[in-house]
Amino acid sequence: MNIIVVFPKKEVALKIKNILVKNGYDVAAVCLNGAQAIAAAGHLETGVVVCSIRFVDMMYHELKECLPVYFEMIVVARREQWQEYGEEDAAWLPLPMKGFDLVDLVADLQAEILRRIKKDRTKPKTRSTEERKLIDRAKELLMARHGYTEEEAHRYLQKQSMDSGRALTATAKRVLAACEDGEADGSHTVSQE
Repeated sequence: MNIIVVFPKKEVALKIKNILVKNGYDVAAVCLNGAQAIAAAGHLETGVVVCSIRFVDMMYHELKECLPVYFEMIVVARREQWQEYGEEDAAWLPLPMKGFDLVDLVADLQAEILRRIKKDRTKPKTRSTEERKLIDRAKELLMARHGYTEEEAHRYLQKQSMDSGRALTATAKRVLAACEDGEADGSHTVSQE
């Protein structure tokens, strides 16, 4: 899992990096401002940002809004700063900070990211309105041409999709194209390239 360290003072950023590296973590980037962190995160899919509460170009919550979805954030700040600027949208470590507290929190957040990824992968994918309309048009065409019920048409599309290794929407496009080109001859198959 990637870690990005963002502090306006380079010596502080390097101290944080050293704590993490000594504990077996890979630090993908050390940044001095929010723009650098956004650029670094843009090349990564997952990770944890360890940062101060403010940078020369933005506050931590502005950076958080720009991070990819599978990123978490740890803000290292004095209690007074956190009370004034902090929100519930990030984990907070009070200064003075202990290295083992940082390492433990990074481990917890990485586990949370992995849980979210696993949960999101098990969710059924939601189709866009356009994709649903495409599938519905293909089912309607199959129902009209072959006398299928809606359930039979859907099962046909699913089976063709599984047999060809294509997405359901790609199979629906092929069915529509085949019927529009006059290739649907009632054989209940769609040509596979």
